[in-house]
Amino acid sequence: MADKYVAAVDLGTTGVRCVIFDSHAVCISSSYQEISLSYPKPGWVEQDPEEMFQATLTVLRGCLETGGIPVTDIASIGITNQRETAIVWDPETKIPIYPAIVWQDRRTSPTCRHLRERGLEESVFSKTGLTIDPYFSASKIAWILDTVPGARRRAEKGQLICGTPDTWLVWRLSNTHVTDASNASRTSLFNLHTMSWDDRLMNIFSVPPSCLPTILPSLSQFSLVDPEFAHRDDLPISAVLGDQQAALFGHYGLTQGSTKMTWGTGGFLLSNTGSKPFESKHRLLTTVFFSSKDKVSYGLEGSVFVAGAAIQWLRDGLGVIADAKQTSDMAKSLRSTEGVYFVPALVGLGAPHWDPSARGTIVGITRGTRKEHIVRAALEAIAFQTYEIVKALEDDLGYQLEALQVDGGAARNDFLCQFQADILGIPVIRAESVEMTSRGAALAAGLSSGFWASSKQVSSLSPASAQFDPHMSKASQQELIYSWKQAVQRSKGWQE
Repeated sequence: MADKYVAAVDLGTTGVRCVIFDSHAVCISSSYQEISLSYPKPGWVEQDPEEMFQATLTVLRGCLETGGIPVTDIASIGITNQRETAIVWDPETKIPIYPAIVWQDRRTSPTCRHLRERGLEESVFSKTGLTIDPYFSASKIAWILDTVPGARRRAEKGQLICGTPDTWLVWRLSNTHVTDASNASRTSLFNLHTMSWDDRLMNIFSVPPSCLPTILPSLSQFSLVDPEFAHRDDLPISAVLGDQQAALFGHYGLTQGSTKMTWGTGGFLLSNTGSKPFESKHRLLTTVFFSSKDKVSYGLEGSVFVAGAAIQWLRDGLGVIADAKQTSDMAKSLRSTEGVYFVPALVGLGAPHWDPSARGTIVGITRGTRKEHIVRAALEAIAFQTYEIVKALEDDLGYQLEALQVDGGAARNDFLCQFQADILGIPVIRAESVEMTSRGAALAAGLSSGFWASSKQVSSLSPASAQFDPHMSKASQQELIYSWKQAVQRSKGWQE
């Protein structure tokens, strides 16, 4: 084998990571760089697209240098990314006309409320599998086009193009305007049944078709990296997946029923539902898991807007902790929160509530409440929110999960993994490498490019894991869950 490695770029919300894997799917080298977020108004979240790209170049070069790996030994690159973030740019100047509007941003809540009041929710849901919510890309794209002077007219003339971060990154690396089906399915403009952009949806959300990228299968050759960046003329980008789909791919969840929970900035439950879209009774989202030349796999997803971001807020916003690594020991130093509950609806509530007007709430505080109680309540909140969407998924599927696979940065927290197992009453299995999004992008790129000969070969590359078994009594579970639900009700009903 001339090529020895496959590389993955994971463009997340708070940073970008490059990981290089060998033929046994073992990490050989890794590089990471944070990217900044800005909050110009309450509920607004923005990023600099050019910073995203420059950070990507930095980690690509750093990963090769750290591993002492020549670029000629890389078979292909897979890209995974934060999905619903929206970017609009001028293809001639390569300059975005406005900062990237991040998936957490809520500025288009009035637009989405107006669309719901027009009775369009069912029509949109039936085509997209998505609720009408500011979370998704379409309303953000329209907001940029309507806010930047002259932008809509230029977009309609084909002078501006748009996309999610995968599209921006591939375009900057290769001048190719494309996306994949998994990312397209998160825009509110993609029809799950036709696997294409939908004229009616583009009309509802006022997004001109001329500015949208071409949709390719998730596992396909998207483009060749420009020699300016690759220092060779034949380095392919062979897979693109949204970050949550990549994480499930990383667990090798290609069999129907495979399910994982990723705890990153947000929390995302994704279950492989097979070859047909599956409609949820509990407002979980129907999405494309991945596609190839001859196959489409769908999934059901529960989205929690704030998971690890709650811990970041305690660190950066309140100064309660200096480092997220402290939180497990702080939580374990107490027998309980003593009735303190933290509902981290800092940007509204996602599934199964879908309440953009909900606000972060801490209840049960007494004179004896200390910072340790708040920290433990924040970790427990991640588990409670996961509980809600797991139970919704189980009711939709008609059976109980035997175990829950977890990954993402917060999965390193032993207290969280154990509390999650206790609240759910099933084992929680944590992969040895919690960066499953990178692993999934690499596996997809390696399969697509022929680095691995078959899916059977890839399925044998199972990651090592640790298991947390439940120990809590049923009565204690139910008491905690009841109090959590009361706290959630306190967080609702605020004016948008």
